[in-house]
Amino acid sequence: MRLTVISMATAIFLWSCAAPAIQTQAEVETEAKSAAEAVPASAATPTDQADSASPPPLMRWPDLTERPLPQPTSTHAYGSGAAQVADLWLPDGAGPHPVVLMVHGGCWQKAIADRTLMNYAAEDLRQRGLAVWNIEYRGVDEAGGGYPGTFTDVSDAANALLTMGPDLGLDTDRISAFGHSAGGHLAAWLATQYNLDPQSKVYTGHVIGFQMVVISGGLADLETSLSVTPATCLAQIADQLTGPADAIRPDVFSDTSPARLLPADARFISVNGEKDRIAPPRLGQAFTTAVRQAGGSADYLEIADSGHVELIAPGTAAFEAQAEQLRQSLTPKGTP
Repeated sequence: MRLTVISMATAIFLWSCAAPAIQTQAEVETEAKSAAEAVPASAATPTDQADSASPPPLMRWPDLTERPLPQPTSTHAYGSGAAQVADLWLPDGAGPHPVVLMVHGGCWQKAIADRTLMNYAAEDLRQRGLAVWNIEYRGVDEAGGGYPGTFTDVSDAANALLTMGPDLGLDTDRISAFGHSAGGHLAAWLATQYNLDPQSKVYTGHVIGFQMVVISGGLADLETSLSVTPATCLAQIADQLTGPADAIRPDVFSDTSPARLLPADARFISVNGEKDRIAPPRLGQAFTTAVRQAGGSADYLEIADSGHVELIAPGTAAFEAQAEQLRQSLTPKGTP
């Protein structure tokens, strides 16, 4: 089962219905057919036809980063390094608040992006009543980053949420993860790390349970992504990210790629923009299939006329779809 490609307007409608589960392709097609039959042909104006024939241009990074930058409630260290910190975004009102553990992308390279790229998304979720734990970690271009430091950093940052969270007004029994691009890989890895061999250099012994993991334009299967995503994003830094093979670990993906660490207890949702050139839809489709084949729970959502930036830009259909699903995952059953 997988979802069909849907328009941005349809995405907003589907996710605003507060349905507990993603719709199947057959359900989406049935709704679309019923809606089409309910609207008389005369209702379609020339403007409507022109709009449907001309999708909006894809967002560029400045379309997001030139917005006023929101600021977190507080920042907390989980290690001694400058990059070993996490920003807390705390909603108004009394807690304890459910939490979204957020992991930024940037091709695992700090020269490309750091956690502040996610500030816009974090503030939007905060206004929806969700706390956000937006983590930083060492990239492959920083001292100690790559293998194993990047992985142990995100594991330590997640564990810090569990240990610090209760004193900060957070409900650590209700946590979902949201990772974008390279952060989608790391969020998925966090959900599968309990399957690591204790002899692995990235093993920390930490375990964190997620209600849901949203892989937003993510690269969760490193081996498959190598030949799909731009070389500057992965292939050229893959050796630093995965570390060298050796006699003990001949397969470098065995402890670095979530696709090799399945099954997992968390429910995964891979969300891809139809026109995303960094994380094309086939990556999300393939990971969803791999999770299901391993006996896990996974769904796939593809947003038409969307690229990579829309996925973390509040106000877009792509972001709205993910934000609503995160909210639902952290809302007790029976609550609107």
